[in-house]
Amino acid sequence: MSSPLLTLLAAKVDAGDTAWLLAASALVLLMAPGLALFYGGMVRSKSVLNMMMMTFGALAAITVIWVIVGYSLAFGDDVGGGLLGDPFQHWALHGLLAPGADSWLTVPVILFAAFQGLFCVITGALVSGAIADRARFGAWMVFVSVWTVLVYAPVAHWVFDFDRDGHVGGWLANKVGVVDFAGGTAVEICSGASALAVALVIGARVGFGKDPMRPHNLTLVMLGAGLLWFGWFGFNAGSALKADHTAAMVFVTTLCAGAAGTLSWLATERVRDGHATSLGGASGLVAGLVAITPSCSSLTPFGALVMGAAAGLVCAWAVGLKYRFGYDDSLDVVGVHLVGGLVGTIGIGLIASDAAPAGVSGLLYGGGVDQLGKQLVAAAVVGAYAFVVSGVIAVVVDRAMGFRVDEEHEVSGIDLVVHAETAYDLHATAGARSSGFLGNRDRED
Repeated sequence: MSSPLLTLLAAKVDAGDTAWLLAASALVLLMAPGLALFYGGMVRSKSVLNMMMMTFGALAAITVIWVIVGYSLAFGDDVGGGLLGDPFQHWALHGLLAPGADSWLTVPVILFAAFQGLFCVITGALVSGAIADRARFGAWMVFVSVWTVLVYAPVAHWVFDFDRDGHVGGWLANKVGVVDFAGGTAVEICSGASALAVALVIGARVGFGKDPMRPHNLTLVMLGAGLLWFGWFGFNAGSALKADHTAAMVFVTTLCAGAAGTLSWLATERVRDGHATSLGGASGLVAGLVAITPSCSSLTPFGALVMGAAAGLVCAWAVGLKYRFGYDDSLDVVGVHLVGGLVGTIGIGLIASDAAPAGVSGLLYGGGVDQLGKQLVAAAVVGAYAFVVSGVIAVVVDRAMGFRVDEEHEVSGIDLVVHAETAYDLHATAGARSSGFLGNRDRED
């Protein structure tokens, strides 16, 4: 027999809100295979499986770590001046098993924990795009596991954990007052800055800047981009945590920004290069979605069009910076996610409208420079923290076990060496086994 307290808690759960967040969580999960296809199509055919495995590996490792300690670090009661949650409060999701919601939620708390964990999954998987074609799978798994604890969980606490009913949350959300509805800092800037650090540690691909390194399958890229857009509605609108007007507004602004980003990037390519490409269209779509992630609740639909267009234009320019400065960001995580995240986060301070659900006004809407300053502080702090700590983790992993495959294996094909498989078995031998044909020779994990 259930207790009166459990009955009261269960009564606070709204069936509609719960159904929406269940669907939104599934949409965010779908972003993982969408990202795997998007990234997998962008690399060369000899490393497509490794690229996709880095996403699926991150999905598995981060989920386990999030359940054990990540959620507690991010959303437990603060134990360090707004810097970190109590790692033991919700160890292995302890305390979240009752069939009800906290007073600030209308959905089961355990569902909220799962939803937030999938944000961490996507953020970690994004980092892998910067080191495509050359990373050891085992080293990547160690890196992303430690990164979840030391980088993402603290940043999520800063940005997403709000004070409520005696609970003390993170400093950026509560003391600074940054507006970041779905993760421009915690997801986009954090992943982009982390990616830059790891790319610098691991070094450039063999032939970078000299050999053509074109995407091997643009059909996969387009399919992956479409799945990412589909999943992004769960990512952004799901962050409302309710099936209400805010979720509807966020859905519309997400739609607007994605479309505007696509058109802006394509127009930039057409003027600059003479051709509008499928890769450019997919990249522009993602750039627009990246920029609207923090700002989806603070912009009008027209503002979302402006934000998406700005992101498409700026990111189309930014992806070329790696050739100017010599860092090998294989799949433009820095150019799209770091730069797009900066555009979206800082842009709130310029074009936010108090007619939108967040109720804040940017500089161009008469709000002065106050909110702009808050957005700049959050962007700078999160970017610097993620860059430094991710770089330290990458250096330690590299020295302890080697982060990069041997040069000869990188040139010959990382899929065959690391996973003993190839993506396209065009010359299969009758009766050959599907695995194990390399034995223990020349294997790298």
